[in-house]
Amino acid sequence: MTTTLNGHLLIGATVQAGASGQFRAVDPSTGREIEPAFGSATLDDVERVCELAEQAFDTYRAVPLEQRAQFLEQIAENILGLGPALIERAMQESGLPQARLEGERGRTVNQLRLFAKVVRDGRWLGTALDAALPERAPPRPDLRLRKIGLGPVVVFGASNFPLAFSVAGGDTASALAAGCPVIVKAHGAHPGTSELVGKAIQAAVASCGLPEGVFSMLHGDGRSIGQALVTHPAVKAVGFTGSRQGGVALVQAAARRPEPIPVYAEMSSINPIFLLPGALAQRAAGIGAGFVDSLTLGSGQFCTNPGLVIALEGEDLDTFIGAASTALQGKVGATMLTPGIHKAFNQGVEKLGKEAGVQLLARGECGTTACAGQPALFATDAATFLANPALEDEIFGAASLLIRCRDLAEFRQIAEHLDGQLTATLFLTEADRAAALDLLPVLERKAGRVLANGFPTGVEVSHAMVHGGPFPATSDSRSTSVGAGAIDRFLRPVSYQDLPSYLLAPELQDDNPLALWRVRDGSLAQH
Repeated sequence: MTTTLNGHLLIGATVQAGASGQFRAVDPSTGREIEPAFGSATLDDVERVCELAEQAFDTYRAVPLEQRAQFLEQIAENILGLGPALIERAMQESGLPQARLEGERGRTVNQLRLFAKVVRDGRWLGTALDAALPERAPPRPDLRLRKIGLGPVVVFGASNFPLAFSVAGGDTASALAAGCPVIVKAHGAHPGTSELVGKAIQAAVASCGLPEGVFSMLHGDGRSIGQALVTHPAVKAVGFTGSRQGGVALVQAAARRPEPIPVYAEMSSINPIFLLPGALAQRAAGIGAGFVDSLTLGSGQFCTNPGLVIALEGEDLDTFIGAASTALQGKVGATMLTPGIHKAFNQGVEKLGKEAGVQLLARGECGTTACAGQPALFATDAATFLANPALEDEIFGAASLLIRCRDLAEFRQIAEHLDGQLTATLFLTEADRAAALDLLPVLERKAGRVLANGFPTGVEVSHAMVHGGPFPATSDSRSTSVGAGAIDRFLRPVSYQDLPSYLLAPELQDDNPLALWRVRDGSLAQH
């Protein structure tokens, strides 16, 4: 795979210079710009990539499942073929360490391979056959059901995962698996990383003999180019990971279209951790140290970062605070992803520290790089938290707020008060059973993933994972952006009535040439 960067747009099979101004990536560890310059797209470029995607859709969605699966696997192989150059560029553009990015590359490749298996398995098609009953009164026609892709999908690259939630990340992988062409709006923080991965996808499109419009990638301002992509009539869905402000703006733009479309936006979450009394009594110090490791992982720039801790006041909580404070004071602030994120983190920490009734418990050590984020832990009481909505604001970075409660009734009040979350965690023992059973129904309503005795950072790519939740965690609580279920976002059902056999797709044919499991006359069968 080529690792030469030229700062161009990827428009179908072509590589083209952007004609709407130039920008450069910034190394957040030094604050200096990195070569080369990248050209931004014009509205004509938007029109062209949307046209190509629309032209490619019917051909691509009709590609045999095995060929589609091989395409996803080829993308994975091409990404691995980029070798050290991909990791080196991503390190420059993100400030993330080599080991973290190598792990993220592995996750990206594994996501693509998972969706190749999902495609081959065919369960996502939701195939059902109801045979005709001509003798029934009234007669029942022959009915057959399958799911097809929605159409071209726009994917916005995320700042905090330059590989796993970006050009070839989960949104792209699941949309391509569903049979949808993808147009990526690359994130401005890592354009070089995006170009390398984008060219890997572009090469896979060509080598697998697919229409060029199956993939394109543009650089440019999110407000102009991003909005133009979302509002183009050829586009049928959007995948986004980022700020609440950005996600809501895209949702509103999509809703104003003559044909509204779904926007699957992952946005804002503070991921509460409830320390129940039995767990705190048994292992307060260990939980405190583990909490700090989770809080500061990746400089706190994970969407599942534990930004809120709820516990009963008393000696056990004091032990937790002592252990967490000591651990935090030993943490050196790591480089944050961009100067803008670093500035917003510092502003958020300063604002929280000035709120009435909020106490600073501990700070980490100052880092030495240009965009180092200094970790922070604050505390307040339940009454103050419940009375001040600003205390629920997400601070993107290694900052968390501890809430001291007088009794378990205040645990329940806080849980009911919280906005939608990606995760909610219970630390508990058998002695906490009654309290956990009381909280669990509330947490199920509030979060997409409920954990016990573990920390929420780290999202397994699997069939049983949900990475989503009620607003503002996401714009659609019925979906997940991680795991096999992510494919469902980009599908819709179609029913076929009395179609002749020669018009039926293989998954709908009587002899079941793909050997899929299907619901046939109400029973699951493989015939």
